[in-house]
Amino acid sequence: MKPKRVALYVRVSTGVQNEDMQVNELGEYGQFRKWQTVETYSDKMTGAKDKRPALDRLMADARRGKFDVVAVWRFDRFARSTSHLLRALEEFAALGIDFVSLRESIDTSTPTGKMIFTVLAAVAELERSTIRERVIAGQKAAKRRGVRFGRPAVHVDTVLVGKLRSEGLSWRDISVEVGVPKDTLIRHCEAQ
Repeated sequence: MKPKRVALYVRVSTGVQNEDMQVNELGEYGQFRKWQTVETYSDKMTGAKDKRPALDRLMADARRGKFDVVAVWRFDRFARSTSHLLRALEEFAALGIDFVSLRESIDTSTPTGKMIFTVLAAVAELERSTIRERVIAGQKAAKRRGVRFGRPAVHVDTVLVGKLRSEGLSWRDISVEVGVPKDTLIRHCEAQ
C-alpha cells in the first residue's frame, strides 16, 4: 500500500520560541505511521492573525491535492478559533484529507476522530444558531425603540435635478453639484 502523504503545520508565537519540538514530535509520529512528509509549513506569528502565509499556502496546496493528511502539534497551533478549526476540518473532509492533532489525540481517519469532529460541528452549529437568535432579538428590541436599520434616507430635489439635466449637465456633474451619489439621483428621478 502506498504511504500517505502528510503536510506538517507548526506555529510559534514569537521569535524567541523554537519550532523544533513541534517538528520533531510530528516527524516521529509520521515515521511511526509510515507517512511520507511532503512539506512542513511554518508560521512565526500570533495565532490571532487572520492571514498566516504558511497556513494560507497549506490550504491552497490542500485544494491542489498535494497531500492526504494534515498533522499539527495542537489545535491552538493551527486554528485561531473553534469556528476557524471547524471550517478547515470541513474543507479537509470535502477534499478527502485527514486531520491529526498530536497532543489532543485526534485523527479524523479513525471512528473516534470522526465522532469528535461531529461533536465539534454540532457545537459550532449551536454557537451559530445562538448568535443568530441573539442578533434577531436585538434587532427586534431596537426596532421597538424606534431604531431604523439600513442607510439613512436621502432627499433628492428632483425639480432641481431635472432643471440641471435640461441645461445639459451630466449625471456626474449634477451629483457633485447637489452632493448626492449619481446612482441615487438616477434612481430617484426614474421613480418620478
